[in-house]
Order: sequence, then C-alpha cells, then structure tokens
Amino acid sequence: MAKLRHIAIAGGGPLRDRRILQAGLRFVEIRRTQPAGEGKSYGVFLSDGTLNMAILRFGWDQGHGLDFRGIHHFGVLVDDVDGTADKLEALGATCFARRPEGQQGFYETKFHGPDKVLFDITDHPWGGSAPLGAAEAAPAGASKSARHRQKTPAKAGS
Repeated sequence: MAKLRHIAIAGGGPLRDRRILQAGLRFVEIRRTQPAGEGKSYGVFLSDGTLNMAILRFGWDQGHGLDFRGIHHFGVLVDDVDGTADKLEALGATCFARRPEGQQGFYETKFHGPDKVLFDITDHPWGGSAPLGAAEAAPAGASKSARHRQKTPAKAGS
C-alpha cells in the first residue's frame, strides 16, 4: 500500500521557518541545502521519524508560481513507480516530471492531480521518513483489532 511520507512547504525563509518547527515541535533536521544558482531549489529537511517535511525556497515553477507560500505538494512512497504512474495517468493525473529511464536511486515523479494539486511519488524513502512496511499506528477511527495490529518493520536495504 502507498504511504504518505513527504510534505513540501514553500517558504521565503527556510531557516527561519525551521527554527519554529524544530524548537516548537522537536522535529529533527535531516539535511539542509544552500542556494546554488538560478533554477535551483534550496532549504531545510525535517523529520518526525515517519514523515519528511521540506521547507523550501523553490527555484523552478511547478505550477504555483515562484512567489507562492504555503503547502506546496505532498509525496507518496510506492513500491512500483512505473506501474503507479501509469495507473494515475489512466485516472486523469498529469505527469510533468517522469523518472528518466535508467535512473538509479532517489527521484520524485511529479504530477498535477485534481484541481492542479501537486504531488509526487517515489520508491525510495525521503530522508528521515519511514520505509514501506514500517510499524505504524492504525489511523484514528480504525477498529480495535486494527489499532492493535502492527506490521513487521522492513529491514534496512530491503
């Protein structure tokens, strides 16, 4: 099953925004990127251990414009990027950045969904996010038996 593992926030001051989330919510900084020129995004990546949160100054327009501030897109971890991309396109999503043939390692395949909502999929976890199959609490409102079931955590490198 696909799992939500990434939220990207478009901010004007990624370091300023990081201070609030890191100090106030105790998120852990996973990495940071620096401005690297025209067309390059940069920012800070935080995690709560399950979800990766990127606070970015976007360098290329993915549909919202470069002055947009707020929740920019979400990312979903899947087990089969190509199969999932084909299914999403068949259902009406528009892929605007597909993983290049032969690409190894992390890559976000990007889509515009309903009402131009941006999202991406990948088969490699974002830094600080839980892999597929990691033990998770059942969502609120789940049956008592579902709340007590836990999945076996995936082994590193699997």
